[in-house]
Amino acid sequence: MTVELVKHSAADTDVLWAARVSTAGEQSLDELNKDPERSKGLINFLMRDRHGSPFEHNSMTFFISAPLFVFREFHRHRVGWSYNEESGRYRQLQPVFYVPGASRKLVQQGRPGKYEFVEGTAEQHALTGRAMAGVYRTAYETYLEMLEAGVAREVARAVLPVGLYSSMYATCNARSLMHFLGLRTQHEQAKVPSFPQREIEMVGEAMEEQWSKLMPLTHAAFNANGRVAP
Repeated sequence: MTVELVKHSAADTDVLWAARVSTAGEQSLDELNKDPERSKGLINFLMRDRHGSPFEHNSMTFFISAPLFVFREFHRHRVGWSYNEESGRYRQLQPVFYVPGASRKLVQQGRPGKYEFVEGTAEQHALTGRAMAGVYRTAYETYLEMLEAGVAREVARAVLPVGLYSSMYATCNARSLMHFLGLRTQHEQAKVPSFPQREIEMVGEAMEEQWSKLMPLTHAAFNANGRVAP
């Protein structure tokens, strides 16, 4: 899975001028040229007391490559997000499929809401890789056979599994990204526990790493206040 920040207009100062307009009016424009470090207390106050709208006046666009089952979960995040994804109706899809790496915990224990994942055995990893590769190969060969027979791409794609990689642009603001991270990552500073699937968590971690460099004060306040979106 890959995450690339392709475009952004996002800085800690965006939070400050948006917040200060409520008391300073047009003088809030002065914040555009000031060092945000001098006002990190305000950012922390806004985060702590959940004054969320000042965190919306920014934008980040990511180019993400991940399996379809990751995008299925991604698209549940709708407020503050825009998506445009590669289309199997308009292009032939490429044979790139997901197989878990050796570090992926394979065995699920517990009941819904209290799942725990533990390490798989060497035999389980071998079976998983072999089974997935076999299904992927058969599915993609069938897909090509249907295309060569003149079947429309939008019909033929139905035989492909959710382990197929797709790509998309995802655009969000800091507030919507924080909400995403609160649900899709596990973190020792989180007030509210989350139990994301590891694959979407990997995408979330990559997005967070890039966002933290753009808005370090906002990111620090997010962590300091329990990783709950304001």
